[in-house]
Amino acid sequence: MSSLPHFTHLLVLPHLKVHNANAVSSPLTHGFPSITAFLGLIWALERKTRAAGLDLEFGAVGVVCHDRQEQTSEGGFVKSFRLTRNPVGKDGSTTAIVEEGRIHLDLSLVLAVNAGPWDQDAQQRDLKTILDLLQGMRIAGGTLLPATQAPTSRHRPWLANFTGDSDDQAREFRKLRARLLPGSALVARDDLTDARLKDLRKQSPQASRLDAWLSLSRINWHYDTKANAGNDGWQSDRKKGSGWVVPIPVGYGALGELHDAGSVANARDATTPFRFVESLYSMGEWIGPHRLHAPQDLLWYADSRPDEGLYRCRNDYRFVDTTL
Repeated sequence: MSSLPHFTHLLVLPHLKVHNANAVSSPLTHGFPSITAFLGLIWALERKTRAAGLDLEFGAVGVVCHDRQEQTSEGGFVKSFRLTRNPVGKDGSTTAIVEEGRIHLDLSLVLAVNAGPWDQDAQQRDLKTILDLLQGMRIAGGTLLPATQAPTSRHRPWLANFTGDSDDQAREFRKLRARLLPGSALVARDDLTDARLKDLRKQSPQASRLDAWLSLSRINWHYDTKANAGNDGWQSDRKKGSGWVVPIPVGYGALGELHDAGSVANARDATTPFRFVESLYSMGEWIGPHRLHAPQDLLWYADSRPDEGLYRCRNDYRFVDTTL
C-alpha cells in the first residue's frame, strides 16, 4: 500500500461554484462526483502549471462540500434526473444520447503541494497563475463559475505552510479547518465494511464483502419481539450518532491483462497501454472539518498497483470513538 505523498504547503481553493457537475459517480452510486474526478483534476492542473513554467507537484486533494443541489424532480418518493434533449438530428428528432445526471456544487478543494524554495512573492505570482488555469478547466465535468463580485478574505484562495515543526503544522491545520466551516469533508470508512462483514458472517457464514457493502448502503429494519411496551418493535440498524455514511466509488479494478498502446480500437489515447476495468466500491463518511485531527484525515491520494490490477484512491482517516 502506498502512503500520502510528501507536501510542503496546502493550497485552499474555497467556495468554488461548480455548475452542472456529474452527479452519477459510478454505475451504482450518485449524489456527488467520484473522488477520482478530483484526483484527475489536480493531475491535469499539474500538467498545465508545468507547461506554464511552475515547478510544483500536486500529490493529494481534500474535498469539503458546503452546499449541493442535485438536479432531480421535486416531490414524491421516487425521483428522476432533470435532463435535456439536445442536439436534435437532421430530421428534427431527438438523438440517442445518454446524458449524465447533474448537480450544482459549492465546494472547497485543498491541494497538497510539494514545492522547493518558495518565497512570498513567488507564491502570490504562482497562485494567480494556478487560478487563471483553473478557470479554464472542468471540475467533475462541471463548469467553474466566475465570482460575481470581489472575493472576501473568506472566499479568497490561500496557502498554508507545512514546512515547520509538528507544533507549527498542528497550528496551521487548526486554522485551516476552522476556515472550512461550515461544511462537510469526505473521508474513507473502509473499516465499516470490515465490521459489517464480521457481523453478517455470524448469521450467514457465506456472506461476502458485496453483501456487507449493500447492507451499509441502505437502512435495514427488523422487528424486535422483545421491544418494550409502547414501542412498535421495528428497529433500524442506523443508530443515533452513527454518522452520515455513504457508499462511494474509490477507483478501478482490472478485468484483464494490460494491452499494448494502440492495440485496442477506438481507445481514447493510442499512445498509452490500455486496460479494461470496473469500479471499486467502499464506504465514506461526511464529517465536519472540525473533527479532523491532521491533514492526513482530509487528503485523498492515488494508490496504483498495476501488478495486482488495482487503481484506487486512499484516505488515511481513522475513526476515534469519543464516547468511550
